[in-house]
Amino acid sequence: MAMASLYRRSLPSPPAIDFSSSEGKKIFNEALQKGTMEGFFRLISYFQTQSEPAYCGLASLSVVLNALSIDPGRKWKGPWRWFDESMLDCCEPLEVVKEKGISFGKVVCLAHCSGAKVEAFRTNQTTIDDFRKLVMKCSTSENCHMISTYHRGVFKQTGSGHFSPIGGYNAERDMALILDVARFKYPPHWVPLKLLWEAMDSIDDSTGKRRGFMLISRPHREPGLLYTLSCKDESWISIAKYLKEDVPRLVSSQQVDSVEKILSVVFKSLPSNFNTFIRWVAELRIAEVTKQNLSAEEKSRLNLKQVVLKEVHETELFKHISKFLSTVGYEDSLTYAAAKACCQGAEILSGCSSKEFCCRETCVTCVKGPGEAEGTVVTGVVVRDGSEQNVDLLVPSTQTNCECGPEANFPAGNDVFTVLLLALPPQTWSGIKDQALMQEMKQLISMASLPTMLQEEVLHLRRQLQLLKRCQENKEEEDFAAPAF
Repeated sequence: MAMASLYRRSLPSPPAIDFSSSEGKKIFNEALQKGTMEGFFRLISYFQTQSEPAYCGLASLSVVLNALSIDPGRKWKGPWRWFDESMLDCCEPLEVVKEKGISFGKVVCLAHCSGAKVEAFRTNQTTIDDFRKLVMKCSTSENCHMISTYHRGVFKQTGSGHFSPIGGYNAERDMALILDVARFKYPPHWVPLKLLWEAMDSIDDSTGKRRGFMLISRPHREPGLLYTLSCKDESWISIAKYLKEDVPRLVSSQQVDSVEKILSVVFKSLPSNFNTFIRWVAELRIAEVTKQNLSAEEKSRLNLKQVVLKEVHETELFKHISKFLSTVGYEDSLTYAAAKACCQGAEILSGCSSKEFCCRETCVTCVKGPGEAEGTVVTGVVVRDGSEQNVDLLVPSTQTNCECGPEANFPAGNDVFTVLLLALPPQTWSGIKDQALMQEMKQLISMASLPTMLQEEVLHLRRQLQLLKRCQENKEEEDFAAPAF
């Protein structure tokens, strides 16, 4: 049966005032003169319409993350790194969001996982006076933005729960500007702040909890510089469970008398696809510029990645793991790693699952020159449904005398295994019966012994792991704070 079509709706006014109306412009000019529209210009520069009727939470978050100039560290399309709704899927599958929408807690989780600093409040956790102060704080700053989730019915609008950024505030009239991401339905509009509070102070039937708002700002440094958890991979739930539940049980239930024995116990039961759960982040390059000099941005990012990789290699845990893996015949060859990387690159460029690709051939070369960052370029030809695609990736290299061939050195299985164990919480090893061995293991994974950049990398992975576990257990609505370690 055909569905009737609609071209927008008339904005119920009052209580809302259309942003582009004569009155709306007057309210804007008053607020601009008082300095409470500072955040507006950033938001409006990156404002977008939600691409699906239920994507209001994802669209709002995309707008804010891009307005804060947070680098997602991964490609959107072509060579461009950019936040888009399609990239915000680690805390809830896009298919579920498209059908049912997304909860307040999962949007908070997505903001954390995307590298932002987040403060979130339900209306029963704060007061209208505190809300007003925080609206003022964000409206007078370019470095902090607010997303509100509210019930449309309070404004006499059709629909129910909705997310949108708050674009500004007129203190004299006590009115807030809602930058409605559903622009196909309603334009941006001013509403009385007291009424906005009432709209937020409503129950979300999907969670049984009150709605609220979140403040989002930039972190000191974008996390996930070299390693990230691959939440899209279907294996992450089983691997996360293994790491968070099974590993502590295994090391406490068996008689282990050395670090190598601990590694043996953990590795023996480790799911074979663990290196699809945590992977290193490569830079995708356009084939035509592979042999040209690196851009200043690529040099900077590659230098930082090299520092992190070098710091991983210098840890005592890495040395133990490398020694152990060599005794069990573990292979993660350059050819295999290169092919895997190219398939991941093709997945990013095309939006298709990497499982749909096979890599026909790879070539590994070194990029270096006087005063330039050194790195490894992995060039591959990937095949999907009979069609071919060239993929070039730039990955960090710590090998000073880099040549084509197996001497090229970049993140592989031993690196990934090392960082994965570092990312586990310290209490993982508390069940080891041998006290001396337990202390030795805790020393190997101690944050205090890690350099600053590696500390930040490991802490981000710990937060990702904890946030994913929180979502898996449906606890994301109970605790909004980023995990602290």
